[in-house]
Amino acid sequence: MHLNFNNASFKDFENIPGQDVFETAKEFQRYLYFLKSKGHLNYRIQSLSPVGPEMDLMLPGETQPTRSVCLVSNDYLGFSQHPEIKEAVIRATQRFGTGSGASPAIGGHFSYHEQLEQKIAGFYGKEEAILYTTGYTANSATLQCLLHKEDLAILDMAVHASVYEGVLTTTVKTFLHNNLEMLEQVLRNAQDKYRTKMVIIDGVYSQDGDLAPLDRIAALTHRYGAYLVVDDAHGIGVVGKGGRGVIELYNAFDQVDIITGTFSKALGNIGGYVVAKPEIINYLKYQSKQHLFSTTATPAILGIIRAIELVDEEPRWRTMLWENINYLKSGLTGLGLDIGTTASAVIPVKIGDIPKTLEAGRLLLKAGIYTNPIMYPAVSKKNARIRMNIMATHTRAHLDRVLNAFSDINAQLHISLPT
Repeated sequence: MHLNFNNASFKDFENIPGQDVFETAKEFQRYLYFLKSKGHLNYRIQSLSPVGPEMDLMLPGETQPTRSVCLVSNDYLGFSQHPEIKEAVIRATQRFGTGSGASPAIGGHFSYHEQLEQKIAGFYGKEEAILYTTGYTANSATLQCLLHKEDLAILDMAVHASVYEGVLTTTVKTFLHNNLEMLEQVLRNAQDKYRTKMVIIDGVYSQDGDLAPLDRIAALTHRYGAYLVVDDAHGIGVVGKGGRGVIELYNAFDQVDIITGTFSKALGNIGGYVVAKPEIINYLKYQSKQHLFSTTATPAILGIIRAIELVDEEPRWRTMLWENINYLKSGLTGLGLDIGTTASAVIPVKIGDIPKTLEAGRLLLKAGIYTNPIMYPAVSKKNARIRMNIMATHTRAHLDRVLNAFSDINAQLHISLPT
């Protein structure tokens, strides 16, 4: 069986009927060659320079690096390159070495893990937190631990893939993105039918960059006796007066039962966390398998503590970020492009056609603009788009290059909204 590659996506290769895994892998390899032949395989491009507003890329078929404006990084505040944070990492490595050597329960729990747990919990005004080695497992491992076949997970359809993995062993209901009427219907129908009910949402959604109406979702969730879980990976450091994310924006610290997030975006490092009541955190520390049986994070996470402090000490980075966000949004809408309802550092340009989106990605890369074409299954086929992540360290010159490139591409591909 051979697929029509012109309209195919990665999803089509997850489980091809009648083919074993080696046959499927061979068919997928053919698809990758197809994308590469058209210049549409702008994934896994090798970067030769540090994360930043511009990066040196080794593009397919080239022998010399190309300097490009980078719009693929979640390093929203530029903290991965902040000299004080880098110095904190160096000092931590000199003192503790490069690794922790064990899982947390049997010798891998160090003072720097304890310090970071206290720091991130205090950042949200809470008492306790647990660390995971990635933000992905902060979601997947926590939900696998807390929810079982007798329970119910109620998901906004646009939540991250890590949430979907985390609820594979429990009952799942979904509601259309930010559709409160549908959420209430699911909650009403679930009354007295399940042991534990959890509504699970993002604060900032990673594809559209829009926000959850957290105040109304929290009120509905608790009215029907459910618990609320918020993954605010893209909100921390970016949204809210003090950079505490969407929870701060709605002053909902006492309305969210479980907060999950990551250190790999605005805080410039790697790892994930869960903040909740002490009894939940202690339960996870001894029952969550991916935490219990994984070697703990390296001493380099001491840089995260300095990053959390700098969110408060140097708010100018957040100010610069929002100036860039607003400038680019204004320019894109001025070109007639569809950026949806984004209210964060994630800005999509919705094109709605997979081949045209891939071609736009190629043309942008050719113009020295490094972006991510996003297609099914990350978004629906009719919502294929170019996704951009804005940084505080982008200059107006960088953003003008982006706008000029989109103007040229619109003239070639006609990707603007109909008038």
